[in-house]
Amino acid sequence: MIWLNIAGIVIFVLCLMASIGLHEIGHLVPAKIFGVRVTQYMVGFGPTMWSKRKGETEYGIKWIPFGGYIRMIGMLPPRPGDDPTKVRSTSTGPFQGLIESARDVAQEEVGPGDENRVFYRKKWWQKVIIMSGGPFMNFVLAFGLFSVLLMGWGLVVDKPIVSPKTTTCVVPITEKRAECKPGDLPTPAAQAGMKVGDEIVSFNGVAITSWEQATNTIRAHGKGLAKVGIIRDGKPMTLDVTLIAQDRPDLDDPKKIVKNVGFLGVAPTRVREQQSFGSVLGYMGDLTGKVAVSLVNLPQKMVGVWEAAFSGEERDKEGPVGVVGAGRMGGEILASELPGEDKFLFYLNLLAGFNLAIGMFNLIPLLPLDGGHIAGGLWEGLKRAYARVARKPEPRYVDIAKVLPLTYVLAIVMIVMAGLLAYADLVNPITLSG
Repeated sequence: MIWLNIAGIVIFVLCLMASIGLHEIGHLVPAKIFGVRVTQYMVGFGPTMWSKRKGETEYGIKWIPFGGYIRMIGMLPPRPGDDPTKVRSTSTGPFQGLIESARDVAQEEVGPGDENRVFYRKKWWQKVIIMSGGPFMNFVLAFGLFSVLLMGWGLVVDKPIVSPKTTTCVVPITEKRAECKPGDLPTPAAQAGMKVGDEIVSFNGVAITSWEQATNTIRAHGKGLAKVGIIRDGKPMTLDVTLIAQDRPDLDDPKKIVKNVGFLGVAPTRVREQQSFGSVLGYMGDLTGKVAVSLVNLPQKMVGVWEAAFSGEERDKEGPVGVVGAGRMGGEILASELPGEDKFLFYLNLLAGFNLAIGMFNLIPLLPLDGGHIAGGLWEGLKRAYARVARKPEPRYVDIAKVLPLTYVLAIVMIVMAGLLAYADLVNPITLSG
């Protein structure tokens, strides 16, 4: 139903804004603890929908829910030799003028008595903590949501138990069907007398503990006789099975075909299994690695997004998704025919994954992202540590204003990428149903 789809999109946008708000709180709290004057805390961009001033900070919500920010005074240091309490005239030259104009704007918010409350004068480790607070909050949210999902409800896993969906005949890989036809050969499992509910516990004397292990072991064996240990109705049994060789989809990339691997002919049973705390850490670690690889391959992936948007190519299911696409997924979840509990769990998983991706993306060591400021703080710390060891004068604050031209270029690139993703998500979206 259309209204359910719209409601799903609205719910996701509200959840996303809550995540953004908590991200900015991750910056706001340490900034105030370390004495930086914060003039604004905003969720969203564009015109202000609502705001209220409390103390020295204006808190508000803006109309475009694609980000947020806190405004800290003195993000950029003054030009060397300038009075930090006064505004100087702009230098000539396009890039120098751009830098000095940004310095002027940064200094205009610095009032009498604020000299020690500016961001650039804080200790390097305080800067790192302030700028790391946002991504850290996203990681905490992701971990919390994944913990609720995996430890509370459990993870859907394939168990080496013969499913009722098991086909008892050998169906060629080129044919997409689950039913048998006259003339189809029985599978090795059917010939050996395996039944629905049989749990595979060993293969040629080697204990089987997971469906993945069972699949890899059977495929590696190839065709020929094997002894399969099962438990049927609580009783252990051993079956003699003659495997055959078949072409099967690659386990890592289903689009690829692996030739002549061992084939038994059973489907696993899918169950929801509660996970341990350690499993949540492992799950997060695995996803973090995948997200990191995706970020490294982002430029290449964006080429695929362009082709999908303007050439009608199939959208990469593992490719990047923007806020619009994620919102559409939220709508698709709510409008689906899944049970209410499954819809809720899908939402949890989507929001957790999105928070993890936001946190990782913000750690990229380039301005205007948080990672650029973190890198600047770490570099300042290294310079000061070296100066102490070498007994040299304390160096100046790291001047990130010098890389502002590159920052603006990267900001434009990010805006273009966001626009391309939004367009692709509208005309050729990634759907959960495939």
